[in-house]
Amino acid sequence: MSMIEDVRSQMMKAMKSRDKDRKDALSMLLSALKNKAIDKRADLTQAEEFEVVKKEMKQTKETMELAPADRTDIKEACEKRLAVYQEFAPEEMSEEAIRDAVKEVLHALGLTEPSGKDKGRVMKELMPKVKGRADGGLVNKIVGEMLG
Repeated sequence: MSMIEDVRSQMMKAMKSRDKDRKDALSMLLSALKNKAIDKRADLTQAEEFEVVKKEMKQTKETMELAPADRTDIKEACEKRLAVYQEFAPEEMSEEAIRDAVKEVLHALGLTEPSGKDKGRVMKELMPKVKGRADGGLVNKIVGEMLG
């Protein structure tokens, strides 16, 4: 079942149970997923679906941060929306899992004594493997430490 179908069925359940906040969040997510599929002119891969969810979460967090302090209604709505989006977000990789992935890439590239000069090659191989499951900044930091 694609994420679009899953979100649509969850939205129907929310409508039947008269959960307006959940329905609104699911509606926004469904719209973003459909727009991405229309732009691509094909079905989305799981990685692309996760990318859309992460983008929606990021925008919602920004909205929450930029809301005036006295607008608790906006902040509460954003928190509810984030809770719904979290259900569809990919599970984040732990630092240990990222380190293991870096070790695999180093082994695949045949780098026994990697240096800082190899960072570009390592990142080029590593990022497609962890995309959507790990924060790019954290990956960059860990690779920097390991290549030190």
